[in-house]
Amino acid sequence: MSGDKVINVNDINFDSEVLKSSVPVLVDFSATWCQPCRAIAPLVNQLAGEYEGRVKVTAVDIDESPATAQKFQIRGVPTLLMIKDGKVVGQQVGAAAKAKIAALMDGAL
Repeated sequence: MSGDKVINVNDINFDSEVLKSSVPVLVDFSATWCQPCRAIAPLVNQLAGEYEGRVKVTAVDIDESPATAQKFQIRGVPTLLMIKDGKVVGQQVGAAAKAKIAALMDGAL
């Protein structure tokens, strides 16, 4: 579901990978059955490469990690959250252009 540079996280490792990260984290909440999620996955992977070292890019499958999805009140997928210092600092609901996702990431830097 995710590309090479995107780190898959779940209910078990979400806190350590995302909330305790020393760099801002983009979290891509998605599902295998979600067509728009599959459409933006390559863009998210490209950005993971472009922002490597500055922003950690992660993916959460809402079906595999329902507790994390519930904690962040994810109602629809794809939902992208930008998390910095353990707090949500940006959000994008629905498929978005690469520039819009990049702007979300830039906002946390």
